[in-house]
Amino acid sequence: MKFGYMRVSTLDQNLDRQKSQLEEFGCERIFFEKITGTKRERPELNRMLEFLRIGDEVVVSDLTRLSRSTKDLIEITEKISNKGAHLKSLKESWLDTTTAHGKMLFTIFAGIAQFERDLTSERTKEGILAARRRGKYPGRPKADNEKIQYALYLIDQGHTQTDAAEKAGISRMTLYRKIQEEHQKNRIL
Repeated sequence: MKFGYMRVSTLDQNLDRQKSQLEEFGCERIFFEKITGTKRERPELNRMLEFLRIGDEVVVSDLTRLSRSTKDLIEITEKISNKGAHLKSLKESWLDTTTAHGKMLFTIFAGIAQFERDLTSERTKEGILAARRRGKYPGRPKADNEKIQYALYLIDQGHTQTDAAEKAGISRMTLYRKIQEEHQKNRIL
């Protein structure tokens, strides 16, 4: 079965062009949603993935409708492939996993994307090491210990953790981590 998937980012955008392309290509069922492609949770995409069976084909007008990032595209394509289904883009004719040529090209592009992710990770680690050598410590600065102690005092006085964090001017997660540390210390002693 041919499944079409179409998406636009905002409510005021129109799906007509994508719909006519997918219908013209012979898609028997079309899933659509109006949601940004950067969101991981896309209900209609997930619904379509649940319907897929061996030999089915997912058709999109172009890859940007399916995903905004290479990593996300690869993950979605793997989900489609794991179901025994195929992916075809009408705009990017090289992406047709029903053919050996399309599978090979997708594998090459996936490899290049992975290579780029690995390089980015290496550059990030190198940058952090260089900053540390210069006496800089990237990341979020440590919370003021006095504020944390004040929040703990407020909790002892009967305030909720959320209220105590807010009144002390620290994040709830900072306070939760400190409470966890205290519990760990007490278990060890």
